[in-house]
Amino acid sequence: MAPILAHGLVSVESESAAAMPSAPTPAVQRTYPGAPAEAAEPIELQRIDSKKPKMTVNTASSSSLNNPNQSAGPSGNNKNTSNISTYAADSTDLESSRPATPLAAYGNNSNGNHDGIEVEAMQSIMDPYMNRWRLAAVSLMNFNGGMTDSAPGALLRFLELHYGIGYAVVSLIFVGNALGFITAAAFIDGTRERLGQARTFALAQLIMAAAYVMIVCTPPFPLVVVAFFLIGFAVSFNLALGNVFCGSLRNGTTALGIMHGAYGAGGTVGPLIATTMVTGAAHAVWSRYYLITLGLTVMNGAIALYTFWGYDKVDDYEQTGGGGDQPLFGGEQQQHAAPHTRRKITPKINLAGMLSSFAQPVVLLGALFLFAYQGAEVSISGWVIEFLKAARDGTDSVGYVTSGFWGGITLGRFLLSAPAQRFGEKLCVYIMVGGAIVFQLLVWFVPNIIGSAVSVAILGLLLGPIYPCSAAVFMRNLDRSEQVGGFGIMSAFGSSGGAAAPLVTGLLASAVGTFVLHPVAIALFVVMLGCWYGLPHRARKRD
Repeated sequence: MAPILAHGLVSVESESAAAMPSAPTPAVQRTYPGAPAEAAEPIELQRIDSKKPKMTVNTASSSSLNNPNQSAGPSGNNKNTSNISTYAADSTDLESSRPATPLAAYGNNSNGNHDGIEVEAMQSIMDPYMNRWRLAAVSLMNFNGGMTDSAPGALLRFLELHYGIGYAVVSLIFVGNALGFITAAAFIDGTRERLGQARTFALAQLIMAAAYVMIVCTPPFPLVVVAFFLIGFAVSFNLALGNVFCGSLRNGTTALGIMHGAYGAGGTVGPLIATTMVTGAAHAVWSRYYLITLGLTVMNGAIALYTFWGYDKVDDYEQTGGGGDQPLFGGEQQQHAAPHTRRKITPKINLAGMLSSFAQPVVLLGALFLFAYQGAEVSISGWVIEFLKAARDGTDSVGYVTSGFWGGITLGRFLLSAPAQRFGEKLCVYIMVGGAIVFQLLVWFVPNIIGSAVSVAILGLLLGPIYPCSAAVFMRNLDRSEQVGGFGIMSAFGSSGGAAAPLVTGLLASAVGTFVLHPVAIALFVVMLGCWYGLPHRARKRD
């Protein structure tokens, strides 16, 4: 028994001794050679198959995904930063994905290539810097147009005396002006597309200068009508391109108010200067007034050529440090905010394109609206003086009443256009047209020349903001590819209204008396209300 216990004890102690850990062996450092790798050899990434939508990562900001040299040490060259890695946005590799770097407008990478999708922001009056001078240029052209359109009201009687003609015949100058507008509508878009914005403006000023030279020479009356045709042709270019430029800016109603406020300013000083020249101590021939507009036209041509030069160039923005530039109807893009995706627009440059634009309800209603608006405006400007002379026993000095009318238009466009944009152009136009009807009735029935003159000035104040407000609404309801052609058509019809209504007023005045001005104007105001009611209330999204 004792030997068995002793043997068991020895066996247990032997197993415990065998389980004890042995002393650690000394560590030996060894270097194992690896496969050499070239510095410029990219790491091949395998595509992960997935049915989920794919996303594109711009590796200009995360080139480490496919460029090993970025972390190869000082000797590595950071190249191929414009490579793009496309992978599936699956849940298995969501952590390895990186969102695309926000893209600056027309930004370039280190290779001079575009980093991604080209974007642009709507321009403003102050951005880019040249836009403020472009706005000044189109405003000066409109100022000259206002001086041209308002002067006949003060000069009609002197044209009648000089040529020995009556109301009906002298009204042909309005017809010639309207035909010029209508003819130009078929050429505006194509000319701008071929010559560019700057050359088109310069060509228009050249045509106007030729027309003024004809008038200054006091030719036979048929040539005067031809000269007004050329003036209407050229002014149509100025209005269409100027409206599109201003309307495409942020706060377009404000820009349009400035542009057309300048027209009202020209309409204010025009009759003052014309009346002073023909009735003052100089007793100048009526045609000498157009020496002033001739000088303004030459100056405007030079200013427009300078300010709009390069406006249509594709690489205009690239010259200032950005990427390529494609024109926003000749747009220069420089520094931007609130970017939006852009696409190149190629306007139609044929007659069929113009007719297709005219078939749109917005263009049709806008054309009728401006037909009635300018018909009422020019009729009041041209015939209210004759009414005051005939019905209120006024003298030649009542020619200054026309200046009060255009002064009201000027103040209205400068002071009321911006508030109208804040409160809504649709509602404001209803209010202003309704007020115009009331004050037109006051001019008609108040038997006092001073009261009539004040009412005419307030009437102009109410009519002034209507044009920029309506133009802004038309712009929002037209695609950019349709704006030039659409505005050309609407301007043409507006001018034709400015010819047809005074002509009808002159014919009726010859038959029954000058009081017919008022029912004609009120009827045109009612047409404006009907057209405005039919316009779409919700603006279409522009490109």
